[in-house]
Amino acid sequence: MALTRRCFVLAALATPTSAMLSRYALAAPSQNLKISHQFPASTGAEGDFRDRICHKFATEVQKRTNGALTATVYPGSSLMKTNAQLNAVRKGALDMSLFPISYAGGEIPELNIGLMPGIVTSYEQGMSWKNAEAGKLLSQVLYEKGVLFVSWIWQAGGVASRNKAIVEPEDSKGLKVRGGSREMDMVLKAAGASVVSLPSNEIYQSVQSGALDAAMTSSTSLISFRLEEVAKHLTTGRGKAYWFMLEPLLISREVFEKLPKDMQTIVMSVGAEMEKFGTESAKADDQAVAKVYQKAGGKVYDLSAATVKKWQAIARDTAWKDFAGRSERCARLLQAAEKIL
Repeated sequence: MALTRRCFVLAALATPTSAMLSRYALAAPSQNLKISHQFPASTGAEGDFRDRICHKFATEVQKRTNGALTATVYPGSSLMKTNAQLNAVRKGALDMSLFPISYAGGEIPELNIGLMPGIVTSYEQGMSWKNAEAGKLLSQVLYEKGVLFVSWIWQAGGVASRNKAIVEPEDSKGLKVRGGSREMDMVLKAAGASVVSLPSNEIYQSVQSGALDAAMTSSTSLISFRLEEVAKHLTTGRGKAYWFMLEPLLISREVFEKLPKDMQTIVMSVGAEMEKFGTESAKADDQAVAKVYQKAGGKVYDLSAATVKKWQAIARDTAWKDFAGRSERCARLLQAAEKIL
């Protein structure tokens, strides 16, 4: 018996890698992270890439921890309503969410920078925020509120319209338009539109009923929510766009800090790896949405550099100025973002 024990110990010492890999498997019980988002469920390699990111994240984390840390994805606001998600993450009542941060701008004004028209005009510029002053300031804001970035995900915005395309700012005059953020709404008002506030998963019904004439949202949402069925004009975000939306994968700081250090490292490593997939998928959807609308008989329009500058000029005089005036921190955040414009 003594010899058997001795052999077992020597074998374990001789294979430290195997011992490390099995440590998670021997730990009990496993921990499950709940990930909630508002977007439609995907099927395998098809469907909304934001749901697919969550599933890819869950699969990879489970693999690297040998099942000690798992995650369950709840799409379509099936776990909780859209607007409640960030606050639930802050309190530790929800573990993770893929969430358009501008939705919480009413409660945390700094988050409106996540859908600030004209401040981000390319994917490359948006992704550079992560390691730039702007990203560090925004991360600090969320950290203080009890939330951590796991994956940075930017998406270009487009416009779906029922009866009239919105390309130039003046095209929106007299129309009822969903902008998606306080700042975008300010730009639309300055251009002469009436604004309607609602989450992207409520756009379809509102356009169908006539409560909305047009809606601004990401290319992926334009596809996932089948807006080509109710809106026959599309202004794309492919190539050029005057607004990008920050829709990151987030984790509760309280939940994260309770994880062992090695699990924390895995969560953040996997999250960073998802960013390439997110950017490539968002760009692909910018192209795909045009084909979806054309196939449905809709008309598709692209933006010129001159048109982007028109929208940006209105934003600078309205939304940017208002945002900077809200607090010293908002002003610093905007200034930092302008440095990489």
